[in-house]
Amino acid sequence: MFSVEEVAKSGIVVLPCGAGKTLLGIAACCRVGRRALVLTTTAVAVDQWRRQLQMYTTLPPEDVYLFTADQKRPIEDAERKACVVISTYSMLGFTGRRGGDTAFILEQLQQLEWGLLVVDEVQVMPARTFRTVATTIKSHCCLGLTATLVREDDLIQDLHWLIGPKLYEANWQQLQDDGYLAKVRCIEVWCDMAEEPIRETEFFMEYLQAQDGGDVPGSMRGSLQRALWTCNPNKLKTCEFLIRLHEQRGDKIIVFSDNIFILKEFARKLGRYYICGSVSLRERMQILSEFQESSACNTIFLSKVGDNAIDLPVANVIVQISSHYGSRRQEAQRLGRILRPKPQAKDGGTGGFNAFFYSVVSRDTQELYHANRRQQFLVEQGYNYQVVRDYNVTRLEQQNLIYSSKDSQLQLLKQALKVSNKKGVSLASIVLESVRRGEAEEADEVLEPGCETPRMETAPSKAEKVEKVEGKRPKEDREWGGDVRSGGRWQEWLLLFWFPFLVGSSAWRALGRKILVRNWLTSARYVVESPEGFH
Repeated sequence: MFSVEEVAKSGIVVLPCGAGKTLLGIAACCRVGRRALVLTTTAVAVDQWRRQLQMYTTLPPEDVYLFTADQKRPIEDAERKACVVISTYSMLGFTGRRGGDTAFILEQLQQLEWGLLVVDEVQVMPARTFRTVATTIKSHCCLGLTATLVREDDLIQDLHWLIGPKLYEANWQQLQDDGYLAKVRCIEVWCDMAEEPIRETEFFMEYLQAQDGGDVPGSMRGSLQRALWTCNPNKLKTCEFLIRLHEQRGDKIIVFSDNIFILKEFARKLGRYYICGSVSLRERMQILSEFQESSACNTIFLSKVGDNAIDLPVANVIVQISSHYGSRRQEAQRLGRILRPKPQAKDGGTGGFNAFFYSVVSRDTQELYHANRRQQFLVEQGYNYQVVRDYNVTRLEQQNLIYSSKDSQLQLLKQALKVSNKKGVSLASIVLESVRRGEAEEADEVLEPGCETPRMETAPSKAEKVEKVEGKRPKEDREWGGDVRSGGRWQEWLLLFWFPFLVGSSAWRALGRKILVRNWLTSARYVVESPEGFH
């Protein structure tokens, strides 16, 4: 970054989780010695940056400003005094109406000149909501930090002009061999949808019916299948067994689930803490603190809010029961939660591994395909997955597990609909209701606590995609005097009104042809627009 005549160069540094990206950003701020702005993904990450700044620098605490939904403090003597401001993408990228204090602070951030802009988890910057931050913040140098420079769309290439080129990328296996990262054993556990014989299994029969269509609406078919393979009883039994096994060893375990319903229900059944979007920041910090410091709390359940920028050095086991389809970034980020350096493993049949990553998937479902795609990034980094079957998990049937009986399995689904022994209610309708509730809570989960702006932008909805494919303009573009993509409606009306009177003028005929051709090209370009941009 400072290799050319000691001048800071904008760009991206790729380091594995736990390799010191936060410390690198702090060192860059100290080296530049000017006003710095740090952007990260969540309020928890903001607090972690604040604590790391206090630990590794002599910067007075009053010169570190936090700009989140819960903490807002205007910058004092902004024009003459250097400081460090830590905020989230959501707080700076939101374009809607702001409160008085928020609008004033945001105006301060946009008007000041910053010596360094540190962009943590830079892979989210190309999202439409967040890319405006790179153009509205005036900074002399930009430093992007990430462990996973991948996206499932083609927008990752936009980082070259939003931030800069890739300056450095570390080798994961080399850092592991040198002892800077934990030695992780990756295991993929295949779980049958239910016990033999398959024909007598309600779970698998409902999954096949959803796959074939049946009475399930097309819009909910995929969600129903996903809910069924997530609520697979054998998967939950395997997860519970792994939790008990590693707790007896004294390990610290994180269970990841994108399905909020099963996350809460399973955590309550096991009597463990859980963190999702509805949990307040204060409660999150209390749970994470107890997980790291107390021997009474060895397992916590996390939703997707725990994917990025959560520092849990004591965690050494991850069990993943639900994920976001084939996201390579999410798989690598979750593995990164246990990559912090750890003591060497004692020879106890672990093969020298001191951390374990379990991906529990339902066999004979589409989840197996998604799991294979998710692993591609880690395989490229040198990791390999050992595949085991659920019946190979030792003593699984001898354990007194929560979902061992068929009654407990069906009761889990009935609780989602809050129906007790109601006849005529199919298993599909029960799961569909749980899906609707889970999706509603997942929508709340991607919001900052107390903030009405989304933390991370995802692909457009199906309605938006259909609208674009069919060549229909969004509602805001159909309004009178829409934006440039509307083609200038006022020009069309003016041309149509005056054209009969000006038909004899060659200049007006040329202008009319130019406007009509431009509108046609704009409409044609908009028809082929995709979530990844124009083609």
